[in-house]
Amino acid sequence: MRNFLFLCFLFIGLATPGTLAQELNCIVTINVGPKVQTTDRSVFTDMKNAFQQFLNTRKWTNDNYMPHEKINCSILININDMPAIGIFSASVQVQAARPVYNTNYNSLIFNFADRDWEFDYLESQPLEFNDNTFTSNITSLLAFYAYTILGMDYDTFSELGGTPYFQRAQQVVNNAQSSNRAGWQSVGSIRNRYWLIENIINTQFTDIRKTYYTYHRQGLDTFDKDADASREVILKGLKDIKKARDINPNAILLVAFFDAKGRELANIYSEGQLPVRREVYELITTMDPSNQSNYEKIIK
Repeated sequence: MRNFLFLCFLFIGLATPGTLAQELNCIVTINVGPKVQTTDRSVFTDMKNAFQQFLNTRKWTNDNYMPHEKINCSILININDMPAIGIFSASVQVQAARPVYNTNYNSLIFNFADRDWEFDYLESQPLEFNDNTFTSNITSLLAFYAYTILGMDYDTFSELGGTPYFQRAQQVVNNAQSSNRAGWQSVGSIRNRYWLIENIINTQFTDIRKTYYTYHRQGLDTFDKDADASREVILKGLKDIKKARDINPNAILLVAFFDAKGRELANIYSEGQLPVRREVYELITTMDPSNQSNYEKIIK
């Protein structure tokens, strides 16, 4: 389904036969904090290249992707400490975007801050991964976000289309729990990998996932034809999200949605019919009150 839709509206050029590519076009960036004391900085270049190669050269699905169909995404790794040689403490920012039909615009579909990642890495270390077992905290985290990005992307092209990839992400979490590493457990922060995939799989939040489809395929992808009608479609999706929010106002999936879509929504509804804009403003500021200032442009 995803490939069919891309071929319908995203012809950037004809690919040469046989040039089918992997799914991700991921840029990895490594930032090293002042607490990291080491004279050998080559390990971070090696780390960046190894992580990027792992994500971009591995086949994550059974679907065939043309080079222009790759999912644009990024992983920013802030290394905060190195308590011993080869041991790192970091936070991670993961983002992914998908193109909007008939535009040059890429819509952010995933924007998540993972604040607690510890891993071991030595220069030229091979990165091994197995879907059925925990092998390392590096490849488990990278695979978890690869599957999550794929799930988010597929959800925007068909209703709940990302389910198989979210199930694989959940399996990564289940396998990693035996490691007793931070981020894989239900205890502690709710802003971690465990709770992110729990919310995604949890049927209480299915309305949020369904909104990813209506928002993108029936809203953004038709925006050039009838902007006001698209705004109405997206508004309906926001109302559906409100149902999930009423069940759990602190759900991390809700936070992740507005982290990705907050600024975009402010721009979408900075124009259009005033009654719709007012309704959206009241709705969004109820669900995302900490960012109310970002939404002021909707009613100005």
